[in-house]
Amino acid sequence: MPRPLLYGLAGVLTLVTLVLTLAYLFQRKLIYLPTDGPLPHAADLLPGAREVTFATADGLRLAAWFVPGPGATVLVLAGNAGNRADRAPLAAALRARGLAVLLVDYRGYGGNPGDPTEEGLALDARAARAHLIDHEGVRPDRLVYYGESLGAAVAARLAAEHPPAGLVLRSPFVDLPSAAAVHYPVLPVRALLKDTFPVADTVRRVRVPTAVVYGTADEVVPPDQSQAVADAAAGPVTRVAVAGADHNDRVLLDGPDLIDAVAALAR
Repeated sequence: MPRPLLYGLAGVLTLVTLVLTLAYLFQRKLIYLPTDGPLPHAADLLPGAREVTFATADGLRLAAWFVPGPGATVLVLAGNAGNRADRAPLAAALRARGLAVLLVDYRGYGGNPGDPTEEGLALDARAARAHLIDHEGVRPDRLVYYGESLGAAVAARLAAEHPPAGLVLRSPFVDLPSAAAVHYPVLPVRALLKDTFPVADTVRRVRVPTAVVYGTADEVVPPDQSQAVADAAAGPVTRVAVAGADHNDRVLLDGPDLIDAVAALAR
Protein backbone atom coordinates (compact mmCIF):
# COMPACT_ATOMS: atom_id res chain seq x y z
CA MET A 1 0.00 0.00 0.00
CA PRO A 2 1.46 3.43 -0.90
CA ARG A 3 2.88 5.32 2.05
CA PRO A 4 0.67 8.44 1.57
CA LEU A 5 -2.42 6.22 1.72
CA LEU A 6 -1.17 4.57 4.90
CA TYR A 7 -0.61 7.99 6.45
CA GLY A 8 -4.10 9.04 5.41
CA LEU A 9 -5.69 5.93 6.96
CA ALA A 10 -3.71 6.45 10.14
CA GLY A 11 -4.94 10.01 10.34
CA VAL A 12 -8.56 8.95 9.85
CA LEU A 13 -8.24 6.26 12.54
CA THR A 14 -6.69 8.76 14.93
CA LEU A 15 -9.51 11.23 14.33
CA VAL A 16 -12.19 8.57 14.80
CA THR A 17 -10.54 7.40 18.02
CA LEU A 18 -10.40 10.96 19.30
CA VAL A 19 -14.08 11.58 18.49
CA LEU A 20 -15.17 8.37 20.21
CA THR A 21 -13.02 9.07 23.25
CA LEU A 22 -14.41 12.58 23.64
CA ALA A 23 -17.97 11.33 23.15
CA TYR A 24 -17.46 8.72 25.87
CA LEU A 25 -15.80 11.08 28.33
CA PHE A 26 -18.23 13.99 27.95
CA GLN A 27 -21.47 12.13 27.13
CA ARG A 28 -23.26 13.20 30.30
CA LYS A 29 -22.66 16.85 29.40
CA LEU A 30 -24.62 16.15 26.21
CA ILE A 31 -27.39 14.14 27.90
CA TYR A 32 -28.12 16.26 30.96
CA LEU A 33 -28.79 19.95 30.31
CA PRO A 34 -29.78 21.50 33.62
CA THR A 35 -30.65 25.13 34.18
CA ASP A 36 -29.23 26.23 37.51
CA GLY A 37 -30.62 28.77 39.93
CA PRO A 38 -31.45 31.21 41.25
CA LEU A 39 -35.12 30.31 40.97
CA PRO A 40 -38.12 32.45 41.87
CA HIS A 41 -40.06 31.57 44.98
CA ALA A 42 -42.58 28.83 44.28
CA ALA A 43 -45.53 31.03 45.30
CA ASP A 44 -44.45 33.74 42.85
CA LEU A 45 -45.22 31.43 39.93
CA LEU A 46 -47.80 29.19 41.59
CA PRO A 47 -49.84 30.94 44.30
CA GLY A 48 -50.21 28.64 47.28
CA ALA A 49 -47.22 26.51 46.34
CA ARG A 50 -44.41 26.00 48.84
CA GLU A 51 -40.77 25.05 48.85
CA VAL A 52 -39.98 21.58 50.18
CA THR A 53 -36.75 19.64 50.59
CA PHE A 54 -35.98 15.97 51.05
CA ALA A 55 -32.91 13.78 51.45
CA THR A 56 -31.81 11.07 49.03
CA ALA A 57 -30.39 7.72 50.10
CA ASP A 58 -26.88 8.87 49.17
CA GLY A 59 -27.06 11.97 51.32
CA LEU A 60 -28.09 14.82 49.00
CA ARG A 61 -30.76 17.31 50.01
CA LEU A 62 -32.92 18.29 47.06
CA ALA A 63 -35.35 21.18 46.70
CA ALA A 64 -38.74 20.87 45.01
CA TRP A 65 -42.06 22.72 44.79
CA PHE A 66 -45.27 21.28 46.24
CA VAL A 67 -48.61 22.57 44.98
CA PRO A 68 -51.46 21.45 47.28
CA GLY A 69 -54.77 20.32 45.86
CA PRO A 70 -57.85 18.39 46.99
CA GLY A 71 -57.51 15.52 44.54
CA ALA A 72 -54.86 12.95 43.74
CA THR A 73 -51.19 13.97 43.67
CA VAL A 74 -49.03 14.04 40.54
CA LEU A 75 -45.30 13.44 40.96
CA VAL A 76 -43.69 15.23 38.00
CA LEU A 77 -40.36 13.80 36.84
CA ALA A 78 -38.97 16.15 34.24
CA GLY A 79 -36.96 15.64 31.09
CA ASN A 80 -33.25 16.26 30.63
CA ALA A 81 -33.30 20.06 30.33
CA GLY A 82 -34.35 23.12 32.32
CA ASN A 83 -35.62 23.17 35.90
CA ARG A 84 -38.87 23.09 37.86
CA ALA A 85 -39.79 26.66 37.00
CA ASP A 86 -40.17 25.58 33.37
CA ARG A 87 -42.89 23.12 34.45
CA ALA A 88 -44.92 25.70 36.42
CA PRO A 89 -47.54 25.92 33.61
CA LEU A 90 -48.02 22.15 33.84
CA ALA A 91 -48.52 22.37 37.61
CA ALA A 92 -50.98 25.26 37.20
CA ALA A 93 -53.03 23.32 34.66
CA LEU A 94 -53.12 20.22 36.86
CA ARG A 95 -54.10 22.24 39.92
CA ALA A 96 -56.94 23.75 37.92
CA ARG A 97 -58.26 20.18 37.69
CA GLY A 98 -58.06 19.84 41.48
CA LEU A 99 -54.81 17.88 41.56
CA ALA A 100 -51.84 18.36 43.86
CA VAL A 101 -48.42 18.43 42.22
CA LEU A 102 -44.80 17.90 43.26
CA LEU A 103 -42.36 19.49 40.80
CA VAL A 104 -39.05 17.72 41.28
CA ASP A 105 -35.61 18.90 40.25
CA TYR A 106 -33.02 16.15 40.02
CA ARG A 107 -29.51 16.43 41.43
CA GLY A 108 -27.59 19.10 39.53
CA TYR A 109 -30.79 20.84 38.41
CA GLY A 110 -32.40 24.01 39.72
CA GLY A 111 -29.63 24.72 42.23
CA ASN A 112 -29.62 21.20 43.69
CA PRO A 113 -26.29 19.59 44.58
CA GLY A 114 -24.78 16.61 42.82
CA ASP A 115 -24.25 15.41 39.27
CA PRO A 116 -27.00 13.64 37.29
CA THR A 117 -26.67 9.99 36.32
CA GLU A 118 -29.22 7.26 35.62
CA GLU A 119 -28.78 5.75 39.08
CA GLY A 120 -28.76 9.17 40.72
CA LEU A 121 -32.07 10.14 39.12
CA ALA A 122 -33.60 6.89 40.37
CA LEU A 123 -32.51 7.79 43.91
CA ASP A 124 -34.01 11.26 43.51
CA ALA A 125 -37.37 9.87 42.38
CA ARG A 126 -37.52 7.44 45.28
CA ALA A 127 -36.79 10.24 47.72
CA ALA A 128 -39.49 12.45 46.18
CA ARG A 129 -42.05 9.67 46.49
CA ALA A 130 -41.04 9.02 50.09
CA HIS A 131 -41.48 12.71 50.88
CA LEU A 132 -45.01 12.72 49.52
CA ILE A 133 -46.02 9.66 51.51
CA ASP A 134 -44.16 10.37 54.75
CA HIS A 135 -44.48 14.16 54.97
CA GLU A 136 -47.43 15.22 52.80
CA GLY A 137 -49.72 12.35 53.79
CA VAL A 138 -50.28 11.14 50.22
CA ARG A 139 -51.62 7.61 49.93
CA PRO A 140 -49.93 5.42 47.28
CA ASP A 141 -53.32 4.72 45.72
CA ARG A 142 -53.79 8.48 45.24
CA LEU A 143 -50.44 9.05 43.53
CA VAL A 144 -49.81 9.38 39.78
CA TYR A 145 -46.33 9.43 38.27
CA TYR A 146 -45.75 11.75 35.33
CA GLY A 147 -42.54 11.29 33.34
CA GLU A 148 -41.52 13.68 30.56
CA SER A 149 -39.17 12.38 27.84
CA LEU A 150 -36.08 11.14 29.70
CA GLY A 151 -38.14 11.48 32.86
CA ALA A 152 -40.47 8.81 31.46
CA ALA A 153 -37.65 6.33 32.08
CA VAL A 154 -37.30 7.57 35.66
CA ALA A 155 -41.07 7.34 36.22
CA ALA A 156 -41.29 3.87 34.67
CA ARG A 157 -38.51 2.56 36.91
CA LEU A 158 -40.17 4.04 39.98
CA ALA A 159 -43.49 2.48 38.93
CA ALA A 160 -41.85 -0.94 38.61
CA GLU A 161 -40.49 -0.61 42.14
CA HIS A 162 -43.42 1.18 43.80
CA PRO A 163 -46.63 0.89 41.74
CA PRO A 164 -48.69 4.11 41.68
CA ALA A 165 -52.37 4.57 40.92
CA GLY A 166 -51.43 5.53 37.36
CA LEU A 167 -48.47 6.29 35.13
CA VAL A 168 -48.24 9.01 32.45
CA LEU A 169 -45.35 8.79 29.98
CA ARG A 170 -44.94 11.88 27.83
CA SER A 171 -42.85 11.38 24.66
CA PRO A 172 -41.03 8.28 25.93
CA PHE A 173 -38.25 6.62 23.95
CA VAL A 174 -37.62 2.88 23.77
CA ASP A 175 -34.28 3.40 25.50
CA LEU A 176 -31.66 6.12 25.38
CA PRO A 177 -29.41 4.37 22.83
CA SER A 178 -32.37 4.02 20.46
CA ALA A 179 -33.13 7.74 20.76
CA ALA A 180 -29.47 8.72 20.45
CA ALA A 181 -29.00 6.59 17.34
CA VAL A 182 -31.56 8.76 15.55
CA HIS A 183 -29.41 11.84 16.06
CA TYR A 184 -25.92 10.28 15.96
CA PRO A 185 -26.30 7.49 13.39
CA VAL A 186 -22.56 7.16 12.71
CA LEU A 187 -21.61 6.63 16.36
CA PRO A 188 -21.78 3.25 18.16
CA VAL A 189 -24.02 4.80 20.80
CA ARG A 190 -25.15 1.52 22.35
CA ALA A 191 -21.53 0.64 23.13
CA LEU A 192 -20.64 4.15 24.29
CA LEU A 193 -23.51 5.11 26.59
CA LYS A 194 -23.10 4.71 30.33
CA ASP A 195 -26.77 5.53 31.02
CA THR A 196 -29.31 3.58 28.98
CA PHE A 197 -32.75 4.30 30.55
CA PRO A 198 -34.59 1.21 29.19
CA VAL A 199 -38.21 2.41 29.13
CA ALA A 200 -39.80 -0.32 26.98
CA ASP A 201 -38.16 -3.13 28.93
CA THR A 202 -39.16 -1.54 32.23
CA VAL A 203 -42.85 -1.04 31.42
CA ARG A 204 -43.16 -4.75 30.71
CA ARG A 205 -43.11 -5.06 34.52
CA VAL A 206 -45.60 -2.24 35.12
CA ARG A 207 -49.24 -3.34 35.36
CA VAL A 208 -50.87 -0.09 36.48
CA PRO A 209 -53.05 1.97 34.13
CA THR A 210 -50.71 3.87 31.83
CA ALA A 211 -51.16 6.77 29.41
CA VAL A 212 -48.61 7.35 26.65
CA VAL A 213 -48.80 10.88 25.24
CA TYR A 214 -46.69 11.95 22.26
CA GLY A 215 -46.60 14.37 19.36
CA THR A 216 -47.03 13.04 15.86
CA ALA A 217 -44.36 15.46 14.56
CA ASP A 218 -41.78 14.81 17.29
CA GLU A 219 -38.29 15.29 15.85
CA VAL A 220 -36.45 14.47 19.09
CA VAL A 221 -38.13 11.18 20.03
CA PRO A 222 -39.70 9.59 16.95
CA PRO A 223 -43.38 8.79 17.46
CA ASP A 224 -42.80 5.13 16.63
CA GLN A 225 -40.62 4.83 19.74
CA SER A 226 -43.39 6.17 21.96
CA GLN A 227 -45.80 3.78 20.27
CA ALA A 228 -43.40 0.91 20.97
CA VAL A 229 -43.38 1.82 24.65
CA ALA A 230 -47.18 1.72 24.68
CA ASP A 231 -47.07 -1.69 22.98
CA ALA A 232 -44.69 -3.00 25.65
CA ALA A 233 -46.65 -1.88 28.72
CA ALA A 234 -48.12 -4.74 30.74
CA GLY A 235 -51.08 -2.80 32.10
CA PRO A 236 -54.04 -1.15 30.39
CA VAL A 237 -52.77 1.59 28.09
CA THR A 238 -54.31 4.78 26.74
CA ARG A 239 -52.54 6.29 23.72
CA VAL A 240 -52.83 10.02 23.14
CA ALA A 241 -51.33 11.22 19.86
CA VAL A 242 -51.23 15.01 19.70
CA ALA A 243 -51.49 15.86 16.01
CA GLY A 244 -48.69 17.98 14.59
CA ALA A 245 -46.90 18.45 17.93
CA ASP A 246 -43.11 18.47 18.17
CA HIS A 247 -41.19 17.45 21.27
CA ASN A 248 -40.95 20.86 22.96
CA ASP A 249 -44.20 22.41 21.76
CA ARG A 250 -46.30 24.13 24.42
CA VAL A 251 -49.22 21.80 23.73
CA LEU A 252 -47.11 18.98 25.20
CA LEU A 253 -46.50 21.00 28.36
CA ASP A 254 -49.99 22.03 29.41
CA GLY A 255 -52.21 21.39 26.40
CA PRO A 256 -55.72 19.98 26.87
CA ASP A 257 -55.01 16.50 25.50
CA LEU A 258 -52.12 16.03 27.91
CA ILE A 259 -53.93 17.43 30.92
CA ASP A 260 -57.03 15.35 30.13
CA ALA A 261 -54.87 12.21 30.06
CA VAL A 262 -53.37 12.95 33.48
CA ALA A 263 -56.73 13.88 35.01
CA ALA A 264 -58.35 10.71 33.67
CA LEU A 265 -55.77 8.53 35.40
CA ALA A 266 -56.01 10.57 38.58
CA ARG A 267 -59.73 9.86 38.76
